Amino acid sequence: MGKPTGFLEIARHEHGYAPIAERITHFRDFVAPLAEPAVREQASRCMDCGIPYCHRGCPVHNIIPDWNDLVYRGNWREALEVLHSTNNFPEFTGRICPAPCEASCTLNFNDSPVTIKDIECAIIDRGWAEGWVQPQIAAHRTGKRVAVIGSGPAGLACAQQLARAGHAVVVFEKSDSIGGLLRYGIPDFKLETRFIDRRLAQMRAEGVEFRPNSDVGVDIPARALLVEFDAVVLAGGAEKPRDLNAPGRELRGIHFAMDFLSQQNRRVAGQKITAAEILANGKDVVVIGGGDTGSDCVGTSIRQSARSVTQLEIMPKPPVHENKLLTWPNWPLKLRTSSSHEEGCERDWAVATKQFLGQDGQVQSIQIVRLEWRASNGRQTMVEVPGSEFEIKADLVLLAMGFVHPIHEGMLQDLGVTLDSRGNVAASTDDYQTSVNKIFTAGDMRRGQSLVVWAIREGRQCARAVDEYLMGSSELPV
Repeated sequence: MGKPTGFLEIARHEHGYAPIAERITHFRDFVAPLAEPAVREQASRCMDCGIPYCHRGCPVHNIIPDWNDLVYRGNWREALEVLHSTNNFPEFTGRICPAPCEASCTLNFNDSPVTIKDIECAIIDRGWAEGWVQPQIAAHRTGKRVAVIGSGPAGLACAQQLARAGHAVVVFEKSDSIGGLLRYGIPDFKLETRFIDRRLAQMRAEGVEFRPNSDVGVDIPARALLVEFDAVVLAGGAEKPRDLNAPGRELRGIHFAMDFLSQQNRRVAGQKITAAEILANGKDVVVIGGGDTGSDCVGTSIRQSARSVTQLEIMPKPPVHENKLLTWPNWPLKLRTSSSHEEGCERDWAVATKQFLGQDGQVQSIQIVRLEWRASNGRQTMVEVPGSEFEIKADLVLLAMGFVHPIHEGMLQDLGVTLDSRGNVAASTDDYQTSVNKIFTAGDMRRGQSLVVWAIREGRQCARAVDEYLMGSSELPV
């Protein structure tokens, strides 16, 4: 693959970033991509490893060695075709995916995997710049109608595949704009909405109809869709946030992370904020939760001119370097520092919130206790460290502890679909069918909170399952 000796001769080199002092003054993309010669050079590092574990690490099974080789040889358009054969939206994954493929790369044994994510992004950006990304309009129409509820990555991937199979697809979205968490959950400095809008334009040209401001189960009777459509796909996501029921939770200034993030995305888009505004400017901000959503809260708070930002995590601080002999080619647990963390943030691990403290109904500080994690019967359990309580100032608290399951009230209750033990819509990856005839589900609504790349995979596979259900067979890729 690529240059046979490339991995021996060329060191790993990633994209750069705009200086911190510059990028925190705006909400635009601040990545400095590699120049074309550097991308081709990095692609040449893909070695003939025999078993490309990157396929296994990538949820959509991108054919990574093939497009690395094509980029190295300058065959960019063919590389784009290979990339699009497994991934509907590489401009999204090339920007916001954590790149499990790179963790699985054979060269990661030496901590220098191929820059797969950068190469992927370079391929699709070149494709858009050259005008190679065009609508793929179905040659024949089947006469079948499919409703897709939810316009996040799972819903969009499913809708695009079904439209290309010749079905009439209508996407219902409860928000006023299409995109789901891509538009209202991920900050613009990580994924600008122009990347979403140009892909939506392609999908409209392919025949997909979008209906925003359509809250199925509230504005639209859910069961009415079963009469109007031949199949219905539930792709609404896992939107029920995990709460923290500590004393003082009712104080003002304590908010769920997604409420905070979506407001800022609306500001950037020039939209009116109808709810009470959540702003970090001049405040001591505490983010509870150490994942990607918490990191997004950190970057957004810094750009809103917070006085200070602290991120708390209940789990112990992970090691800086994983033990490759124990973890590779799986996704390792190790310390990860995002670009937002680098912009100015205090981080603390193995701590839990005891209570929120405030005055006149407004939060002012948090009482924290340190934890000790112990192994018991093969499981890790946490024990409070006696006498370790302390307080930190907090004018604004953002709860970023993940999501537990989709919202049950409304649509899911009306449809009567069976839920699994975790509260997600029950369906297998064999046919993605729910317990109710004609109804399918994919993405976070089925599997629980996960990555955008997993949502794209499930949307594609669900589309094939729907196509088989409607037509008896399918030529859509798995």
